[in-house]
Amino acid sequence: MQSIYYDRARDVDHAIALARQPGTMFIGGGTNLLDLYKSGIERPLRLVDVSRLALDGIEELPDGGLRIGATVSNTIAANHPLVRERYRVLSEALLSGASAQLRNMATVGGNLLQRTRCYYFTDPTLGACNKREPGSGCAAKDGYNRIHAILGASEECIATNPSDMSVALCALDAIVRLKGEHGERQVPIGQFHRLPGDHPELDTDIRPGELITAVDLPPPLPGRSHYLKVRDRASYAFALVSVATVLDVQRGAVRELRLVLGGVAHKPWRAMEAEKELRGNAFDELTIERTAHAAVAGARPYVHNAFKVELAQHAIVRALRTAGGLA
Repeated sequence: MQSIYYDRARDVDHAIALARQPGTMFIGGGTNLLDLYKSGIERPLRLVDVSRLALDGIEELPDGGLRIGATVSNTIAANHPLVRERYRVLSEALLSGASAQLRNMATVGGNLLQRTRCYYFTDPTLGACNKREPGSGCAAKDGYNRIHAILGASEECIATNPSDMSVALCALDAIVRLKGEHGERQVPIGQFHRLPGDHPELDTDIRPGELITAVDLPPPLPGRSHYLKVRDRASYAFALVSVATVLDVQRGAVRELRLVLGGVAHKPWRAMEAEKELRGNAFDELTIERTAHAAVAGARPYVHNAFKVELAQHAIVRALRTAGGLA
C-alpha cells in the first residue's frame, strides 16, 4: 500500500508552501477527492487539509457584489440571505446538487474542481480514458455515451463537467480568486474551466500549487434568474441538461440575457450566439424558440445521447419562460 502524508495548513501561505512538494493535493470537504482516491484515479502522496483556513466567510464588496470564501460549504452558500435575495440562480443551482449531507461537507472551492462522472474515467475496468491516462484513448466515443457531451468535445474526450454551481456562476460572470507561490490572480469563471482539446487531463486553468481562496460575484444584474436541472431522478443525480439564465425584460423586450448550459460540455457552456438572438428582441414564444435552437447549433451528438439536443432546447424554453414570468 502506498504511504500518504497528511498536513493541516495553519494559513493560506502555509498551505501554498506545503504544496511545493511533488504529489501534493489540497483537501477541503473531500466529497469528490476521497472517492477518486479510493478508486485509484487520484494518487496523491500528500494531502494538505485546508478546511480550517479562514476562507469560510461571505461578505459584501464595496461595489455591491459578494465574496464567497473557498471553504464555505455548499449548504451555507445556498442559504445565505444575500445569495438567496440577490443571486437566486446560484442558490437554486447549489440546492439542486447532490444530497443534503454532501452539501453540508462540500466546499465552494472543491465544487469548482469537481472531476467528471464519465463512467470510463471513474471506473478503470471499463476501458481507456485520455483524462485518466493521456494517450490511452477515449472508450466513451464508441461506448455507452448517454451522459456525455454534445458541444465542445474533441476526439480526445467527450466527458462533461458535473458542477451545477459552476453553471450558475458562469451566468453571473463570477471571478475565481487564486493564490500560489507567485502571488494572487483572478480568473473569470468562463475561462477557469477548459474544453478538452488535446489535453483533456487538464480540467481547469489552475496552476500547480495554486489554491482557490474565494469566488467574487459582481453586483447583481437587473431582472430575474432561474436554474433548471433535468436529471434521471428527482434528487442526488447529475444533470443530463441544465440551464442557468438571468433575464431582464423591459416593456416587452429583452434588455439583457445570460444563458448557460450544463451537462452538455466539458465546461459550463455559455450560449453567446443564443443570447444575441434574444437580446433586444420582443420577449415572445417565437423568439424564445429561436433562442433555444441557436443555443445548440453545432451540436455533435453520439449514438446514445442524441436526445440531449432536443432536451436542451425544451429546457431552455422552460427556463426562459419561468424567468420571464410566462410559465
